[in-house]
Amino acid sequence: MFVRLPLTRTTMDRVPGHAWLMVLAAAVLVLVASAVPLAPESGTLTHVMGQGASLVPYYSTTDVNLWRVAGSGSLVVTGLLLLLFFYRRRLYILFWTGGWLLVSASMFLAGRPITPTDKVTLMTYGVSQFLGILSALFFVISADAYPTRPRVRRGYALVLLAVLFWFALAPMALDAWAVFAPGHVLIAGALAAAGVGHLILLRQVRMLGAAVVGIALLLIAGSHVWVVLRVAEPGTTGTTGSLAFSLALYLLAALGMQLMTFEDMTLELRRTNRRLEAAQSKLRRMVITDPLTGCRNRRFFEEIIGRELQRHRRYGIPMSVLFVDVDRFKAVNDTLGHDAGDRVLREVAAFLLSNIREADYVFRWGGDEFLILLSCGEEEARRRGTALQIDFARYSNAATLPSGVGLSIGCAEVTEESQDVMTLIKVADERMYENKRAQRRNRPHAPTVRATKAR
Repeated sequence: MFVRLPLTRTTMDRVPGHAWLMVLAAAVLVLVASAVPLAPESGTLTHVMGQGASLVPYYSTTDVNLWRVAGSGSLVVTGLLLLLFFYRRRLYILFWTGGWLLVSASMFLAGRPITPTDKVTLMTYGVSQFLGILSALFFVISADAYPTRPRVRRGYALVLLAVLFWFALAPMALDAWAVFAPGHVLIAGALAAAGVGHLILLRQVRMLGAAVVGIALLLIAGSHVWVVLRVAEPGTTGTTGSLAFSLALYLLAALGMQLMTFEDMTLELRRTNRRLEAAQSKLRRMVITDPLTGCRNRRFFEEIIGRELQRHRRYGIPMSVLFVDVDRFKAVNDTLGHDAGDRVLREVAAFLLSNIREADYVFRWGGDEFLILLSCGEEEARRRGTALQIDFARYSNAATLPSGVGLSIGCAEVTEESQDVMTLIKVADERMYENKRAQRRNRPHAPTVRATKAR
């Protein structure tokens, strides 16, 4: 018997060959960008020469641009998330990657000095604010993309286009203050929504990483609110201090995203294991169960009989077998057809299963024969066999079966000296035929088989 297990499609596809070239290019880009903040801004490299000494480089002390550090760190996180996306192929990781890439671009643009008379630097600052808003919106969508595919409407793009025009053109006409406070307020609102979305995920899937990301994004949103309330204009010391605080929170959010990704892998593995266990359990039931009657089959009998015999010998638990045969079954098949015969077998099996204790077993032995394994001695087994015959004659569904259908039963007890249970089954089989002949003697003129109408 061949059983086909249900196939489940996974969302993790194999990475195409050209994708690794993209990963390598992204890694080179990340390394180059990470070295930018540490490079000297002017030609201060000097060489000190000595007799027999090698060249020794000397760099003058320069201030590190914190915005470039933040942008480079965001690029590193982007590269790591890009690798995770190639491995997992999850949509929420892709939105995380896009959000961090936009954060990196926003930080690099915001790190350029602002000159009130230079329109280009003012527009650059406005664009950096818009990219910050857009990155926060990507984090919002990533929280929605974890359980289901997010729905993005075209109207959202029109709204974002209008916001881009404002943030790009307003600083050139009204100075940087026109986009400073509005930009931080919108970023704070979007980050707060993203944080709440990830905390909702925590309630749904119980992931610690979602909690870390949600709390970190809420705290970053709070830092932007603090900038609006306490800082008058961009480029001041307060802005730089808030950025240093936000850097630590962004690092925490990145760690939470990594943790959430691995928790998602663990959750998927658990779900796969549960599906596999369910499929194995279903296959197990199909292998040991007779499909027509729902009784256990001979394969299951061969599996458990050794264990039951050991229990019988070790604990002295009595054990007997009943061999059951359906009277006039062949006549039913020959006269009324196999469908009627199958119905008789199902009704007999349902009757036996409903009148046997849960500790006992009912097996379909073959054809119209059933085997019952009882935890009792031979005398009690004989009484129970007789009771089954009488109760089946009174069985309400038996009245709907063809006339003449009944049960013939033989029993045999498993003794301590019993070495081969099949010998005892043959004994029970012979006694069943004796019982069948005795019933025929008591009923010399068996009625002709005919279909009986249901009452």
